[in-house]
Amino acid sequence: MDLSFYVLDIILMDTEGIRLFVMAADMLNISGAGRQLGLAPAVASARLSKLENQLGADLLHRSTRKVSLSLEGAEFLPFAREILAQEDAARSALGQGSSEVSGTLRFAASSTFAQLYIAPILPEFLDRYPGINFELKLSDTQTNLIEGGYDLALRNYAIEDSNLRARKLAEDKRILCASPDYLSRKGTPKTPEDLIDHQLLGFMDSQPRKLISNNDQRGCTFPPPGADNRVVCDDGTSMRVATKAGGGISMNAYWSVYQDIQEGSLVRVLPEFEVDDQSAIWLVYPKSNVLSAKVRVFIDYLLEKITSHPIWEQ
Repeated sequence: MDLSFYVLDIILMDTEGIRLFVMAADMLNISGAGRQLGLAPAVASARLSKLENQLGADLLHRSTRKVSLSLEGAEFLPFAREILAQEDAARSALGQGSSEVSGTLRFAASSTFAQLYIAPILPEFLDRYPGINFELKLSDTQTNLIEGGYDLALRNYAIEDSNLRARKLAEDKRILCASPDYLSRKGTPKTPEDLIDHQLLGFMDSQPRKLISNNDQRGCTFPPPGADNRVVCDDGTSMRVATKAGGGISMNAYWSVYQDIQEGSLVRVLPEFEVDDQSAIWLVYPKSNVLSAKVRVFIDYLLEKITSHPIWEQ
């Protein structure tokens, strides 16, 4: 493949106008985006209008008070980010790119996992790559990667979307646990069927998980059939805190509760049973011919810091 023709095709698409649009969409400020690119407000507005004329669509709604994405702009935004990533990769292959990795990395992750394992290692990454900034979307509720225009996301299930690719970050073993106080008051279940008589805490919109053991192959589940969760929430940290306070029995990722188990503030329930769903933590990103430098170095960093020696497995 002749990369020089590839770069030429991208340049003909006015990638500077596309870069301006992406920055304006992120900032919701056309003048501010223009200043970052060294453009006067009038020039930035004219360049953006030129891009909209070329595409035949209004990408941004302007008023005297604010700027907002149009429906067409929201649909075009992830493709615009991909165009810029392709251009940067192509120029780098031709030796024309900057040696410094830079840009804003939009990363979506579980708030529970991010608090414990992502946030503490961010400062070192920022020192390594001073040209990279982060926009973090942290929620235990899953985010649509493509529609949200994110560069990278962390998920705890295998992807089924053909538009995405994934890299396994770590295993995600699940266990049942409760506080010693709760078990002393309500008793300790001996079989999965006993769970129906207990207070259960569940994660919102989750499906029953299969429980297996070497001595029991009946295909029991958590929660068992007919059981109702007394508490349902969409935040793993809150569910762990409620469990420690004696709220009932919950299913948690081992990486989120291993310290509580070691300290004795949580006790594993039905320890002979394992959750048979092959859960894992995945780094997910849009499928494309190239991976932008900012995403590649962050994935490598997470693999170095987390995959190579998971703290919860030591």
